[in-house]
Amino acid sequence: MSWYKPSDIGFAARRQLADLGQGARLFMRLLGTLGSSLKRFGLIRDQIHFLGNYSLAIIAVSGLFVGFVFGLQGYYTLQRYGSTEALGLLVALSLVRELGPVVTALLFAGRAGTSLTAEIGLMKAGEQISVMEMMAVDPIQRVLAPRFWAGVITMPLLAAVFSAMGIIGGWVVGVLMIGVDAGSFWSQIQGGVDVWQDVGNGIIKSIVFGFTVTFVALLQGFNAQPTPEGVASATTRTVVVASLAVLGLDFILTAMMFTI
Repeated sequence: MSWYKPSDIGFAARRQLADLGQGARLFMRLLGTLGSSLKRFGLIRDQIHFLGNYSLAIIAVSGLFVGFVFGLQGYYTLQRYGSTEALGLLVALSLVRELGPVVTALLFAGRAGTSLTAEIGLMKAGEQISVMEMMAVDPIQRVLAPRFWAGVITMPLLAAVFSAMGIIGGWVVGVLMIGVDAGSFWSQIQGGVDVWQDVGNGIIKSIVFGFTVTFVALLQGFNAQPTPEGVASATTRTVVVASLAVLGLDFILTAMMFTI
């Protein structure tokens, strides 16, 4: 049985701290590129199309089926208490507060995040990053920044699409299939969902998740080993780290929003 030496533990801890420091420096540099990136908004626009348009189908279909399930489960749960007219409020609040931002972020990490990591990792493996540096072109400014801000912009839009499709799915199941009164369904949503407290908190969550998932994807791709195995490992780490970060941040944000 082998035992770890104190020097091995110290080396591993120092390496983790160095990685955290490098990640923090990269994050601050990306934040500092906002002004210059907006001047070349065409690059961001192209990445919004790449990240958002190609993720739209899975987000919309997933939101619709989540709405189907919520409409069905919510109806039979509320039926026990004679409150089936509150089905619309249950579906809407569940989506705009929690499921919309969280599930969208998880799907975004699996679809767009892995694509970003693989793209940056392959650019590094093909020495395109090194060539840019030799030509005095900042790869962070030219390659990473447009993708970073595009991810931040895209996430709230996709979360809104997910929530809207989920509410439509709940309406289809509750009103068209089960027979809940349509007026009660929509009036409960209109009267019970607060724009600032409910929708606003969901938007804040989706923006935070956009920062988190996009940064994790870019960081893993930028630090990937320039080999096929290294790119594959970085892509896997993107899904794992981004998903865990989203779930942890969701708990923290929810606790802050509804206790303060």
